[in-house]
Amino acid sequence: MTPIGYRVLIDSNMGLKLFNTLTRSVEEFVPRDPDGKSAGMYCCGPTVHNFAHIGNFRTFVFADLLRRYLEFKGYQVNHVMNITDVEDKIIAGARASGLSLPEYIRQYEEAFWEDSRTLGCLAPHQAPHATEHIPQIIGLIERLLARGLAYQASDGSVYFSIDKYRARGSCYGQLVNLNFDEMRVGERVNADEYDKESLADFALWKARVPEDAAIYWSSPWGEGRPGWHIECSAMSMQLLGPSFDLHLGGEDLIFPHHEDEIAQSEGAGLQIPGERFVKYWLHAAHLLVEGNKMSKSLGNFFTLRDLLAKGFSGREIRYVLLTAHYRSSFNFTFDSLAGARTALGRLDDCLAKLHDIAGNASAASDAVLLAEFSAAMDEDLNISAAWGSIFNWVRDTNRLLARNQVSPSLAAAALSAWQSIEKVLGIGEKPPTEAPPEIVALLEQRQFARKAKDFKRADSIREELKAMGWVIEDTPQGPRLKRGGNAA
Repeated sequence: MTPIGYRVLIDSNMGLKLFNTLTRSVEEFVPRDPDGKSAGMYCCGPTVHNFAHIGNFRTFVFADLLRRYLEFKGYQVNHVMNITDVEDKIIAGARASGLSLPEYIRQYEEAFWEDSRTLGCLAPHQAPHATEHIPQIIGLIERLLARGLAYQASDGSVYFSIDKYRARGSCYGQLVNLNFDEMRVGERVNADEYDKESLADFALWKARVPEDAAIYWSSPWGEGRPGWHIECSAMSMQLLGPSFDLHLGGEDLIFPHHEDEIAQSEGAGLQIPGERFVKYWLHAAHLLVEGNKMSKSLGNFFTLRDLLAKGFSGREIRYVLLTAHYRSSFNFTFDSLAGARTALGRLDDCLAKLHDIAGNASAASDAVLLAEFSAAMDEDLNISAAWGSIFNWVRDTNRLLARNQVSPSLAAAALSAWQSIEKVLGIGEKPPTEAPPEIVALLEQRQFARKAKDFKRADSIREELKAMGWVIEDTPQGPRLKRGGNAA
């Protein structure tokens, strides 16, 4: 990469390509909108039975990155993320806590949105709750019954029949390759989550049992509640239509959750002939912590709040979550968090110097930086290559800054490009550092000494500040304090 202002513009007229789990291949993203301007995107959201952990947030930060990049590309995105507020774990938790369902979930839902904001995630345009869509869920189940793809069991529960679905010529196993000869076909499961080795008829509606207490709704099949899988189908099709562009989630949801979503959504026959329920399925890989699967027994199970309590910022955590490709299993370590602090410091220092030089100047964006960033992101959101282009730019810019070869217009062009890129990355600006009064007083004493040409005293104060953990940067706009130095 050659220095800013001297680089050769590369061709960036490439379309966005994404890996589609449905076809097991990288495909060019072509939205269903005939005008090619809008895109519907659904992401499976949190199950609010506890605080979300950083593995959960890897998926949500990935979804946020894709939404931001689609908007960067000029698409009008309708981002829907559901809140699962009724399922087995939630009912068990509410019962154990002695709280009502709304009281129990409120604490965790509010925490989730607070954590999302801390990580710089944009709020979805719509965040439907399963309990607010019971009529739509019941209507979808009634349609599946009428089409002969569901049946009512003796206890009043309603199940989806995989055998009947396949007998109609439909494929169960669109997202995963299933061996029907080796797996246990035809079993029936009432649990929301079940053995992944089972090809089981799954519950669409669960008849009320004593353990449900006051958590139930009336239906044509008696009192009960919806199964987990049917909730997402009903909510996504209600808000995005029977066919939409993108469905996201963690790879642990591919089977059975997303496979069951396809079966019941396409089994309902609401799509236009030839159309699928979802055109592109994207899945984020698991997050490992210090090389191991996250688990409370291993002591490596962290919520965002745990990491904040250890002194890391949401900005640093987001950066780490955005350093590996979304389809790669990612090892989250405390060394990586320390590295994030260093990397962001390099970026922040470069941007601060550009701001000082640019002043009130304005200029068109640095087209080459934008082109290189876009070329990387167009390749299935290759975030590693995107960061590589950014830090090559930081290196080259710092060299020019050291030689005083950055004019106000070049600085303004660079900052304009960065602002566009930052809208995609969402890491935000470095929060202002408030120096304590005694540090500010020493800085003022140094300035007084310099004006008096007492450079020995000025240098002594600089070293004193350094020992206290503060570094002085002399800029054309005056001295600037920043954290650094030798303090513990």
